[in-house]
Order: sequence, then structure tokens, then C-alpha cells
Amino acid sequence: MTQRSVAHGTFVIERTYPAAPERVFAAWSSRDAKMQWFGGPEGWESYTLDFKVGGGEHGRGKPGDGPVYSYDAQYQEIVPNERIVTTYTMDMDQTRISASVATVELRPEGAGTRLTLTEMGAFLDGHDKSEFREGGTRELMEALAQALAKSA
Repeated sequence: MTQRSVAHGTFVIERTYPAAPERVFAAWSSRDAKMQWFGGPEGWESYTLDFKVGGGEHGRGKPGDGPVYSYDAQYQEIVPNERIVTTYTMDMDQTRISASVATVELRPEGAGTRLTLTEMGAFLDGHDKSEFREGGTRELMEALAQALAKSA
């Protein structure tokens, strides 16, 4: 019998972007804008975004010769230009590797935006770890900075 385990982890990433909250929010709320920085595995096989409370975001892709990863999120709360709350799962092939709640908060800071991302996750059976997810999320926040700089 396979030994089952759950490791819980929470992390917070804070970052200031030289863009108004409306621009940062738009980078999350439009499929075309989000694909500029939220690429997922190289060559998503599929990606959809239905940005509304109760709507979802779904991505599926395979990095190189590795396993197929799936990301399935549901929007729980959206306050335009201020807050986005999602619940989401990640799968590797047919194996659920995590379930999370993620909150993005946007606050004006000078001429820019202070983004605070908080994630609380349940990482399942040793397939993923909080520190791996945090590292990947930090990379995404850097990619967001680059996308905002290009669209300035």
C-alpha cells in the first residue's frame, strides 16, 4: 500500500511594480495579457481563462519529455483593481500533487502598485513542496514585471 501524506505550506510574496493597480489587474484578468507572463510549461496544449467569480482558469502542458501538468483554478472572489482569490489544483499526469488557495492583493504605492500574493497549499504524497511552488511563483512575478515593462 502506498504511504499517503500531506505537507501544508504557506508563503507570501510582496513586490512593487511601477504600474498603476488597473494595469497590474488587467495583466491578470485578460487571457491575452496573462499569456504574456503566465506561460506555464513551454507549449501549453490548452489554456482557457473565464475571469469572473465562479469562472475558471485551466492549463495543460508538457515540458519537454516530462509528465503532463494540469492547472485547474476557480475564481472565488474578484474585486477589480484590488483583490483576486482563487482555489486551484495541480496534477502531474493523473496524480493530484497539490490543492491551494491563493490571494492576490493590489494596493497603490506612489505611482505604482504593491502586490501581495499569499498562498496556502496542501502538497500531496511528496510530489510537490511549498518551497518549489514559492520558487515557481517568484519566477512568475518576475515574468509579470517584464510583461508590464514591455507594455508600458
